[in-house]
Amino acid sequence: MGGVKEDEIEFLVEILSKYPLESLRKIASAEGLDYYRLKRIYDKYYGKYLVVSATYNIRLLGLKSFVGFLNVPADRLLEVASRMTKNPFIGYVNPAFGFKNGLSIIFYVPKEQVKDIDKMLSKYSDDFEYYEVWAYPPPEKPKKWGAWELSYDYAILMDILKWDARTPMKKIAESLGKTRPTIRYMINRLREKKILVSFFPLVDMNVHDRGVIGITSELRKEVLEKFKEHEISAGYLPGRGYLLEWFFSSKEDMGEKVLEFSAYVEKLLIEYFEPTFKELNDKNKRTAFQRMVKKDGSGYHSILEF
Repeated sequence: MGGVKEDEIEFLVEILSKYPLESLRKIASAEGLDYYRLKRIYDKYYGKYLVVSATYNIRLLGLKSFVGFLNVPADRLLEVASRMTKNPFIGYVNPAFGFKNGLSIIFYVPKEQVKDIDKMLSKYSDDFEYYEVWAYPPPEKPKKWGAWELSYDYAILMDILKWDARTPMKKIAESLGKTRPTIRYMINRLREKKILVSFFPLVDMNVHDRGVIGITSELRKEVLEKFKEHEISAGYLPGRGYLLEWFFSSKEDMGEKVLEFSAYVEKLLIEYFEPTFKELNDKNKRTAFQRMVKKDGSGYHSILEF
């Protein structure tokens, strides 16, 4: 883990969850913390292992989210991943082996382009499967999907806030060629439209360099309770069931993890979080919205363009 102390990361996550945008001095004063200790931990981890990121309601933006699994030969993983991460609609790509041997991906699709998913994925593999995924627990009465109805400047702003919401206001203003009051207005407008949901500390998945992904038709509630000591996330797959993902370290016994988690899912694979793939994913993510959206603000590019 290269000197990474999980208790320090957990401490920083807890603090930044309460104060996502405040200065370190304000946080230290509010919490009665030693400023220099807080700054030492912050400087050690922030931007390397975690970052405060904006959360958006992509449903209001007319985007649907999917997970996909592609069969790709081992000697072509990097080449295919390099091509895929030039597509801004693909959120991340990682090597994965199990019920599909190749790549695990998360991607986003404008609601009117869902019909093009097979054609898009077939550019990278002739053997794949994918599922629409919603946050867990799912809403009882899902609202209708919206559409992109903002100017192109908002796509740039949203990328900056998604990449690092603690970016200084002055720097954001310079990037967009606007004044700080204008930037504040734009952020408030995103909030008023309920597109900008919140800011939260996002721990880089590479803190844990392995993951187990499982798909199950039924989610036993005790599973989430049972694995509290593990990093675990859940998603709802409409019409299919649930997605579970456990994160762990390669120092732990992989065979034991497979046996432990396979009892709770029907399909399973191991995901590998490697530095080379992280670089590809980060480069793609940094400007994703501004490459998804047409510069005249009229809507999204085609997912097949990339």
